[in-house]
Amino acid sequence: MGRSPCCEKAHTNKGAWTKEEDDRLTAYIKAHGEGCWRSLPKAAGLLRCGKSCRLRWINYLRPDLKRGNFSDEEDELIIKLHSLLGNKWSLIAGRLPGRTDNEIKNYWNTHIRRKLTSRGIDPVTHRAINSDHAASNITVDHHHRSNPHHQMDWGQGKPLKCPDLNLDLCISPPSHEDPMVDTKPVVKREAGVGVG
Repeated sequence: MGRSPCCEKAHTNKGAWTKEEDDRLTAYIKAHGEGCWRSLPKAAGLLRCGKSCRLRWINYLRPDLKRGNFSDEEDELIIKLHSLLGNKWSLIAGRLPGRTDNEIKNYWNTHIRRKLTSRGIDPVTHRAINSDHAASNITVDHHHRSNPHHQMDWGQGKPLKCPDLNLDLCISPPSHEDPMVDTKPVVKREAGVGVG
């Protein structure tokens, strides 16, 4: 079944929008609001698809759109938000008033990716490009003690480091002499039985 098409493809204009079409769409939305995009083209007297009208309004005609080049502050904000959110362009656009998700995505792919790469930063992971090689060369040095249980002393008392996460890790098996470990036997009591 699925959803019915948003328009009759045979009777719609495609390609570049004319000034007259832009004016009609803008006037209709100012008078009636955005409303239902499927019925808007016919009501506005446009031979366009509802999706085409929606995209034209959102990406080009909205009066609150910010025009012109991105500022350095916007660049840095996009980089920070991308490191947190990834390619969630609509969420990123929500933090940059007047900018559209499509505009930000295009700007990311054409300018910011190159900018980060030239700084030595991977645009996908937001880490230094050389740190990938360092992370793949991590080795854990361990020695067997000369006891019958062959317990391992991981890291020889030094914390292990993982450069990708910037965490100091120290992993060692529990010691039998550890004062923090309670070695008393656990006594279970049944409900309703008093201690006497």
